[in-house]
Amino acid sequence: MVGINELTVNFGERYLFNKVSFLINKQDRIGLVGKNGAGKSTMLKIIAGLYDPDEGNVSFPADFTVGYLPQDMDFVQGRTVMEEAKMVFDEVNKINDKIDDINHQLATRTDYESESYMDLLNHLNDYNERLQLLGGFNIEAEIETVLKGLGFTPKDFERLTDEFSGGWRMRIELAKILLTKSDLLLLDEPTNHLDIESIQWLEDFLKEYPGAVVLISHDKAFLDGVTNRTIEISLGKIYDYKTYYSKYLEQRKERREQQLAAYTNQQKQIADTEKFIERFRSKATKAVQVQSRIKQLDKIDRIEIDEEDNTAMRFYFPPAPRSGKVVVEAHHLGKAFGDKRVFSDANFYIERGKKIAFVGKNGEGKTTMTKILVGELEHEGELKIGHNVNLAYFAQNQAEELNKELTVFEAVDQVAHGEIRKQVRSLLGAFMFGGEDADKKIKVLSGGERARVALCKLLLEPVNLLVLDEPTNHLDIRSKEVLKEALMKYDGTLIVISHDRDFLDGLVEEMYEFKDGQVKEFLGGVYEFLKSKKVETIREFEQVEKKVEKKEKEVSNNQLTYEEKKQLEKDIRKAQNKTNKLEKEIEELELKIEELNQQLMNPSSYSDDLLATYNATKKQLEQSMQDWEESQLLEEELLAKRD
Repeated sequence: MVGINELTVNFGERYLFNKVSFLINKQDRIGLVGKNGAGKSTMLKIIAGLYDPDEGNVSFPADFTVGYLPQDMDFVQGRTVMEEAKMVFDEVNKINDKIDDINHQLATRTDYESESYMDLLNHLNDYNERLQLLGGFNIEAEIETVLKGLGFTPKDFERLTDEFSGGWRMRIELAKILLTKSDLLLLDEPTNHLDIESIQWLEDFLKEYPGAVVLISHDKAFLDGVTNRTIEISLGKIYDYKTYYSKYLEQRKERREQQLAAYTNQQKQIADTEKFIERFRSKATKAVQVQSRIKQLDKIDRIEIDEEDNTAMRFYFPPAPRSGKVVVEAHHLGKAFGDKRVFSDANFYIERGKKIAFVGKNGEGKTTMTKILVGELEHEGELKIGHNVNLAYFAQNQAEELNKELTVFEAVDQVAHGEIRKQVRSLLGAFMFGGEDADKKIKVLSGGERARVALCKLLLEPVNLLVLDEPTNHLDIRSKEVLKEALMKYDGTLIVISHDRDFLDGLVEEMYEFKDGQVKEFLGGVYEFLKSKKVETIREFEQVEKKVEKKEKEVSNNQLTYEEKKQLEKDIRKAQNKTNKLEKEIEELELKIEELNQQLMNPSSYSDDLLATYNATKKQLEQSMQDWEESQLLEEELLAKRD
């Protein structure tokens, strides 16, 4: 249990936190929510011991470990992905070094009967036992599982980390944090650099994680999937809800309504009492009653209404000038960087008013395609931009590319032209940069505030084609909702890259998947796409990964080591036990359904509750049957690997 005790942080005259306290329990999955600048990242830094509060402290149990993933960090050069991941197993690495040293000595010595030789053997046995206790014989398998889940391929394991982009290197750091198996994980925007499939893998990993998790995320679907508790930071206070994000929104609304009703009732009671006192104060016959009412008024515990931070972006896109019917037409598009082929033979056309998404794993060419569409990259094949198409492009690193020495007003004003220059301050006000905030320098803004400045620049002139590459990174949930609402009302054409399932849901009607050098059209929304990919659960994802791994092993013809064989036998027994358990469970459920069916057929025992139990049991049987099929498949694959 971690105690956050009376934390206070001041920024000038403003409280970031004012005597804030709460506990983090084992198995808590806490979503830390609030607007950009509310203090979420600062709270994580304080818990991680990287930032000292003005008052208060954080208390930990003895031998408690904490893993912390910041939004940005510096990276170490010169190690492979696998070597970098192994760095978290510090004790295992030291023991392995000692074992190697002892084995070298044993191989070169001949004094087999000496006391020092026997001591070496005893030390070797002790180290091997400690290694077994730490799971040191399985660390490579653990590392592979986590790296693959986060999108790395076996070929990537031996590549230097220097070769990867910042986003992929953040994935390596995330893998290291997950592998530490810390008692508490502190994750600041862990999904920012992940694709949809990796986000789903992380979601399922965190659900099963044995320690506590506190995370900041602006991905509503991810928060709903992982958290069981929500702590809101607002105007220096915290509000603790024992539920996931969507339910927290409902409970917060209910709490607010109850608070307002209680406040209104109390104000009426106070007004009536004061009216009585004022009316009969001068009458001697009513003196006792007046004094009683005065005492009653003094004793009232006054209800205070929590102050709400209602600031939010307010904007809509100006009407789009009319373009030709076909906005973008591509024939046999291809792109390669040297020997690296990104994609080939891409064919598509996008009609006026369509809203589409580019989806797929990172590195498959989505951003490359957007840069081709906006004319930033040369390409193979033919690309036609339709008649009267005016486009605006929001690049993935748009917010980071702003000149940090300019003020917010200067950053927008320098690219504004004509009549719109007179409206820059009004426009900035709609993006929550009113008054003095417009004169802040870009370098002091948070990631979310910079993203709002970059989005503001999109409205400087009417366009009929918006090309947006990860526009929601760093935006808080309310700002994302405002952006989504504005895009849904936008009457132009939209091409968007996003890994945020909730943001894409209901916004786009078509998707283009980038995979294995090809670009394929998918008609439908994001959840339909995910169902078609069969990666909605960790089990399905692992089945895909295991099939790939099996093929790789068949090609390489590598012999299993003794430890790998040992682990394989353990996995086979585990799968067989699970299959047997599920078979018994299915048998019991089928009997129960038969009994319930008999009761339902009898009018005297029929009830709505009985029908609900019957339907729930049928659903449970369907899930058990699905689990049994998957367990059978896994068992067959493991047996085939052994044979």
